[in-house]
Amino acid sequence: MSLIGHDHAWQAWRSAAQGGRMHHAWLLAGQSGIGKAQFAFAAAHELVRGEVGSPHPDIVHLARAPKDKKEADKKEAGKPFETARNIKVDQIRSMQRVLTTRPTMGDKRVIIVDPADDMERSASNALLKSLEEPPIGTYFVLVSHSPAKLLPTIRSRCRTLRFPDLSTVEMQTVLSTLAPEANGDELDAAILAGAGSPGAALRFLEFGLDEIARLMNDIAEEGDAGFVLRGQLAARVGGRPSREHLRAVLDLARSIVAGNITQAEPAAQLARIAAHEELVRLTGEMATYNYDPGLLIMEIGTLLARVGQASERANV
Repeated sequence: MSLIGHDHAWQAWRSAAQGGRMHHAWLLAGQSGIGKAQFAFAAAHELVRGEVGSPHPDIVHLARAPKDKKEADKKEAGKPFETARNIKVDQIRSMQRVLTTRPTMGDKRVIIVDPADDMERSASNALLKSLEEPPIGTYFVLVSHSPAKLLPTIRSRCRTLRFPDLSTVEMQTVLSTLAPEANGDELDAAILAGAGSPGAALRFLEFGLDEIARLMNDIAEEGDAGFVLRGQLAARVGGRPSREHLRAVLDLARSIVAGNITQAEPAAQLARIAAHEELVRLTGEMATYNYDPGLLIMEIGTLLARVGQASERANV
C-alpha cells in the first residue's frame, strides 16, 4: 500500500517486519491530518495479514470515547459531540486483560493508541507497564501530534517514525484524488492553508474558509487597527460551529501565523513563533476539553493581532 509522502515510514516498518527485527513499540509523530492514523491501521493489517479496511479481532484501537450513551448516539448519527477528556486508565486495563489471551487469528496482535497524547497520567503509567513487559507477538503503535506530551519513559521505549509535512506537489496529488470537485483557485488556497497537512486542507475546503482566511490575514497585518475585523471574524465563524469547524479555523490560523516567519523581522519572528505555540496549545485543549466557541475565536483574533502589532513595531 502507498501513502503519499511517507515512503520512508513503509520502508522502515517493512524492513523491520521482514528482517525479523520488529520493535515492539512504535511512535508515529507528525502534525494532525498528515496520515499517521491511516498508516497505523494499514501497517497493523499488513502485520497481522488482515484485509485493509475490515475490522480485525487482533487489532485493538484505543481512542477517546464518547462521554455517555447520548453522546455515542450523536456520534453514530454524525452529529457534533463532546468526547471524553482523555483516554482513561480503565481502557488501558481492559486492553491489558485482552493481552492475557492469545491472538484470535494468528500469532500477532497490534494495539493502536490514537491520539496517545490524550492519555491521562494513570493511563500512561499503566501503558508503560505493558511496554516494559510486552507479551510475545504484541506490538504497540502510538499516534502522536505532540510527542513532548508523552512520558519520557514511554518515548524511550518506542522506535519513532517521523511524518514530515507534505510538499506542495504531494498535497496537489492527494487533494486531486480526495477533493476532485475543487477548482484550481480553491485547491491553491486549501494547500496554502493546509501547511503540509492534507487533513487540514480538506477541512478548509469542507467549511469554505476563504473569507475567514482573508479576515485572518487582514487582522495579522493591521494589528490594533483590526478590532472591527476581529468582530467580523467572530460573526463569520458563527455562534454554534461544530468541533471540526473550529478545528479547521485553528488549523488555518496556525498556517497564517507560520507562513511568513522566515521573512519577518527578528522581533516579528518571535511574535509569530509565540503565537503559533499558543495556537498549537489551543488546538490540543480544544480536542480534549469542552470549549466556548466565542472565547476561542476571540483568543485567535487576539493572537493574530499581536502578530500584526509586532510587525508594525518592527517596521517603525
